[in-house]
Amino acid sequence: MVHLPYLQPFEDVNKRVSRLAANIPLIQRNLCPLSFVDVPQPIYISAMLGIYELNRIELLRDVFVWAYKRSCSRYSAVRQSLGEPDPFRTQYRLRITEAVADVVRQGMNKSEAVVFIRHFANEKLPAQDRERFVEVVETQLLSLHLGSIARYRLRPSEFDAWQEVWQ
Repeated sequence: MVHLPYLQPFEDVNKRVSRLAANIPLIQRNLCPLSFVDVPQPIYISAMLGIYELNRIELLRDVFVWAYKRSCSRYSAVRQSLGEPDPFRTQYRLRITEAVADVVRQGMNKSEAVVFIRHFANEKLPAQDRERFVEVVETQLLSLHLGSIARYRLRPSEFDAWQEVWQ
C-alpha cells in the first residue's frame, strides 16, 4: 500500500492496474481482496499525505486495517450468498454454452430443442452425465432473457427471433 497506492489519480486505466496489483499478494495467499468502498475520502487523503509529506505510514496502516476488516466481512457475506460453484456446470460450461447458443441460433421450438439437446448429449458427453446435462441446458433455456444472452455470445436480434418461436 505504501509503495503502490491502491487509489491514485492516475490517468487512463492505471487506477485499475494499481488496485489489481495491490490485491495480488492477498489473492495469492487465498485471502479476501481489499476494497476501499466505505473509506471516507478525507481520511484516505490524509493518510496518503502523511506518507508523501511526512514519510509516516501510521495513519495509512490504520486505514488499511479498518478497510480490510470491512472488506473481509463484505466478501464473506457475498461468498455465502453465492454458495459453492457447481462442479458439473464448471466441467461442462463450454458444452452448455454451445448447446444453448445452437438452440437459439437455429430457432428451435421447445420440442425441437428437447430432441436436439438429447442428441447433443449423446454425441458429446459420457453416459453418466447426459441426463444432468439435458436438465441443466433446459433450465438455462427456460431462464434465458436479454440480460443473460451475452454469456452465450448471442445477439439481441437472435434472441428476439428465437423468442417468437419458443413462445
